[in-house]
Amino acid sequence: MPRDSARGSFKSVKASPADQSRLLELARLDQDVRAADAARRNPPQTARVQELLAQRQAQSAELTGLLAARDDAQTELSRLESDVALVEARVKRDEQLLAGSSNTKEVQGLEHELASLTKRKSDLEDLELEIMERLEGAEAAVLAQQSVIEATNQEGARLSAEGKAAVAEATARIDAATRDRAAVAAALPADLVGYYDRLKTRSAGAGLLRRRTCEGCHMVLSGTDLQALRQAADDDVVTCPECGCILVRDGESGL
Repeated sequence: MPRDSARGSFKSVKASPADQSRLLELARLDQDVRAADAARRNPPQTARVQELLAQRQAQSAELTGLLAARDDAQTELSRLESDVALVEARVKRDEQLLAGSSNTKEVQGLEHELASLTKRKSDLEDLELEIMERLEGAEAAVLAQQSVIEATNQEGARLSAEGKAAVAEATARIDAATRDRAAVAAALPADLVGYYDRLKTRSAGAGLLRRRTCEGCHMVLSGTDLQALRQAADDDVVTCPECGCILVRDGESGL
């Protein structure tokens, strides 16, 4: 007689050996549903997608810093260009004044100022070259970082698409296994299926007894338990004394 739990009292349920064997198919389909549901809830791409999201956040923060450095260089270059334009305007004005002046003292003053302006313009142009080089490097760094982010986005998009496909495939597997399970269950006695359904909430539901080992929990049964099973009739629905699943017996059970 089978027991209602691993170490509980016997429960009177009987079924033909053929029907008991079909419980293995039911258990397999239930396992397929559980595995597919786990795959649907957590597709293999999820972990990497989460890594990419964090990676892109860090990359975007770095890009923000690089853009700020580039903008600072552009602002500084614009200021220097304005300063150079002002100096050039002063030089042009002084040259015009110098060309029209006959006052020696005024000429000397203009010549001195022109010399100072020429030096100032030269210094500003040297700074312009430095800033232009810095700006060129900053723009290259921005472009490089944008390429890095684009690569991250592309990988994320690819994995997201793969993840959606995996979820769809898992859903299809669940639907197919659920339909097959319903067909198998409908062909079995209702009391047998009900008993199996109660047991599967805390075990594999049903497992083959092969070479004295329960394939539901992979435990080797003791001699005492095997002796009790030998005394059970073929139509007795027996349970594993270790995990409580229905033990399906055949010629390789070792009884």
